[in-house]
Amino acid sequence: MSEITIALDSGHGGSDSGAVYKSRKEKDDTLRLTRAVGQILENSGINVYYVREDDEYETPFKKATDANNAGADYFVSIHRNSSERPNQYNGVETLVYNDSGIKAVLARNINEELEKAGFKNLGVTERPNLVVLKRTKMPAVLIEAGFINDDEDNRIFDENFNKIAQAIADGILKTLYAQDINFNEIPDYVQNMPEPEAFNGAYQGNAQDTTLPPSPATRPGMNVPYRMQNPMEDNDPEKLYRVQVGSFRDKSNAERMLNSLLMEGFPAFMIYEDGLYKVQVGAFRYLSNAIKMERRLRCFRYSTFIVYN
Repeated sequence: MSEITIALDSGHGGSDSGAVYKSRKEKDDTLRLTRAVGQILENSGINVYYVREDDEYETPFKKATDANNAGADYFVSIHRNSSERPNQYNGVETLVYNDSGIKAVLARNINEELEKAGFKNLGVTERPNLVVLKRTKMPAVLIEAGFINDDEDNRIFDENFNKIAQAIADGILKTLYAQDINFNEIPDYVQNMPEPEAFNGAYQGNAQDTTLPPSPATRPGMNVPYRMQNPMEDNDPEKLYRVQVGSFRDKSNAERMLNSLLMEGFPAFMIYEDGLYKVQVGAFRYLSNAIKMERRLRCFRYSTFIVYN
């Protein structure tokens, strides 16, 4: 696996205890769990940047900034949940800025592993206003590792602590290994793609503004469904295949999708054609490699189709 850095954030700290139940403080549980997860990742050859290493308080904005400045590839913040009344709810959930892309895959992988460790899986929740999810420049998730004011969740947390740490690490590693595609090893991959224009923000696509792709069975310019062709025979040196992810009338929506794809590690770019801003990924001489990229994008909940020049 290529060198990866994970920013691990222990929720709260110092004067900010987080949620408190009886004598139990969220900031203590999160620091202990973050250290355990980090040790497993380091033992697996992953670089770990600890956003909070001690019992100290940092603002969420500084945490996001520190992770950005460290050049982290992923941001994982560990918290404990709480509710209005003791023993009202239980289970784990993971929060994301929006439910798309690799961060959504990461969140679900972590939840699935934590479910195996004994927690109820409450799913993935969008929280676009959380600073550590909004201001980080890399895919970011916030884990709520059980309810601190639920006695059953605390029992699971204490009795299965090592399993829980391993579960979070396994969810991260599963995501990283699925992402480990070295484009330099694909001989026909074309590097000279158009440079994307400058922009800010994360993808918040507007379905009404998007030109929907045609049926996945067929592709423009092809006489038969592309999955029925022999990719090794379709190697016209003048033909380049690209995976189109979105088509927008509003440039700002295209830029947000482009930003999301680039942050998630996809070689994306934007072109203006036929009065639309089109977001595309890759440029391949072999159809087979374009198909691989399309499958990868669809795993991350993107709608796609293949085009060629």
